[in-house]
Amino acid sequence: MDSSHVSALQLKHDGIERQLHQELGRPLPDGGVVQNLKKRKLRIKEEMKRN
Repeated sequence: MDSSHVSALQLKHDGIERQLHQELGRPLPDGGVVQNLKKRKLRIKEEMKRN
Protein backbone atom coordinates (compact mmCIF):
# COMPACT_ATOMS: atom_id res chain seq x y z
CA MET A 1 0.00 0.00 0.00
CA ASP A 2 1.39 3.40 -0.84
CA SER A 3 2.03 5.90 1.89
CA SER A 4 -0.30 8.49 0.32
CA HIS A 5 -3.29 6.19 0.86
CA VAL A 6 -2.29 5.54 4.46
CA SER A 7 -1.76 9.27 4.97
CA ALA A 8 -5.21 10.00 3.57
CA LEU A 9 -6.74 7.42 5.90
CA GLN A 10 -4.89 8.94 8.86
CA LEU A 11 -6.20 12.41 7.95
CA LYS A 12 -9.76 11.05 7.78
CA HIS A 13 -9.27 9.28 11.13
CA ASP A 14 -7.95 12.47 12.73
CA GLY A 15 -10.85 14.50 11.34
CA ILE A 16 -13.40 12.06 12.72
CA GLU A 17 -11.59 12.13 16.08
CA ARG A 18 -11.95 15.93 16.15
CA GLN A 19 -15.65 15.69 15.28
CA LEU A 20 -16.12 13.10 18.01
CA HIS A 21 -14.45 15.28 20.64
CA GLN A 22 -16.50 18.26 19.49
CA GLU A 23 -19.76 16.30 19.77
CA LEU A 24 -18.82 14.87 23.17
CA GLY A 25 -17.99 18.38 24.38
CA ARG A 26 -21.54 19.57 23.78
CA PRO A 27 -23.88 19.86 26.77
CA LEU A 28 -26.15 17.13 25.34
CA PRO A 29 -24.19 15.01 22.85
CA ASP A 30 -26.28 13.19 20.25
CA GLY A 31 -25.77 9.48 20.92
CA GLY A 32 -26.55 8.57 17.32
CA VAL A 33 -23.95 10.96 15.97
CA VAL A 34 -21.37 9.70 18.49
CA GLN A 35 -22.09 6.08 17.56
CA ASN A 36 -21.84 6.84 13.83
CA LEU A 37 -18.52 8.66 14.26
CA LYS A 38 -17.08 5.82 16.33
CA LYS A 39 -18.10 3.27 13.69
CA ARG A 40 -16.55 5.34 10.91
CA LYS A 41 -13.37 5.77 12.92
CA LEU A 42 -13.16 2.03 13.59
CA ARG A 43 -13.64 1.15 9.90
CA ILE A 44 -10.81 3.49 8.93
CA LYS A 45 -8.56 2.09 11.66
CA GLU A 46 -9.25 -1.45 10.46
CA GLU A 47 -8.43 -0.46 6.89
CA MET A 48 -5.15 1.07 8.04
CA LYS A 49 -4.25 -2.19 9.82
CA ARG A 50 -4.94 -4.22 6.66
CA ASN A 51 -2.55 -2.05 4.70
